[in-house]
Amino acid sequence: MTTALQISEAASLALHSMAIVARAGHKNITAKEISHATGFSQAHLAKVLQRLTKAGLLRSERGPKGGFVLAKPADSISFLEIYETIEGPLAMPECVVDLNGKKCPFGECLLGDLPGRATEMFKDYLAGRTLASVNHA
Repeated sequence: MTTALQISEAASLALHSMAIVARAGHKNITAKEISHATGFSQAHLAKVLQRLTKAGLLRSERGPKGGFVLAKPADSISFLEIYETIEGPLAMPECVVDLNGKKCPFGECLLGDLPGRATEMFKDYLAGRTLASVNHA
């Protein structure tokens, strides 16, 4: 099955991991627990968690009771901030087809402004949603 909107495995893992940590409140969640809950490999997860920690979204605590906790309140971490930590700034496409940097031979995207509108809707949705919205779901 394909969908019109696809995000990378790393971005999906980041969003899901952050939601799992947010749901735990102040309890430390280990990478192993996140891996078990998401089904993603611990190796890939470790890289994503490292990026989220470096960006100041997670705090890593070592030791037998260690793990990950949010570095700031759940209501101040938007899905967009998480997504852009992994993928970089969300850009507005001129066309959905990758033409290897060349301009579209038709002068404008065959889909009109749909790619830009869809991206704007996606960006607005991510910006308007915080981890607090899934904290108690």
